Amino acid sequence: MTVRTLAIAALAFAVSATAARAADPRYPNWPCAQAKVPEISLAAVWAGPELGDAETKWKDDSKITALVGKLAARKTPLDEAEKSVKDFLAGSAADKSTNAKLLFAGLFDTLNAQRSQVMSGLERVSHKQREAADKIREETIQLQALQDSTPRDDTKVDTMSNQLIWETRIFEDRRKVVRFVCEVPTTIDQRLFALGRVIQQEME
Repeated sequence: MTVRTLAIAALAFAVSATAARAADPRYPNWPCAQAKVPEISLAAVWAGPELGDAETKWKDDSKITALVGKLAARKTPLDEAEKSVKDFLAGSAADKSTNAKLLFAGLFDTLNAQRSQVMSGLERVSHKQREAADKIREETIQLQALQDSTPRDDTKVDTMSNQLIWETRIFEDRRKVVRFVCEVPTTIDQRLFALGRVIQQEME
């Protein structure tokens, strides 16, 4: 077996091992080191008064929905989002409590939905990565057989070697992206908690 084939086999083993140990055993396709928490608990981020019908009525208020969209966007810096909350509620006067509940209800729904989308995407990519790892492992075995065959077809060996190198690079690039995206649910949690705290402080 050539040095190049040995290197490919080692890469394939690393790919396979990474895919095998990445998943939380409770969720086979969950690729992150962080434990999967499917939804944010309302009690974990809101200690204010009961939201009541605000949980559904926030969508009927155009000002609330517009502000929720701005606050929930990750491109909006958190300090800017917090200031927007304070400015909005400061101008709410007698409706401050109602508007505060509507605003938080909107944020809770919207950020939970964002979070679910990100987590579903991570699990889809993880599933593809597991399939890719299996394919790389199988093709490595095929390459080794080609390498040892007599007579040996060097053209086929080179073609499969290049294919494996390419597939392994793609796998590694995706793994790096997944590692980055794994931080997003936690960032969303932190954003909701921070904005919920500001809303509650403005209600007092």
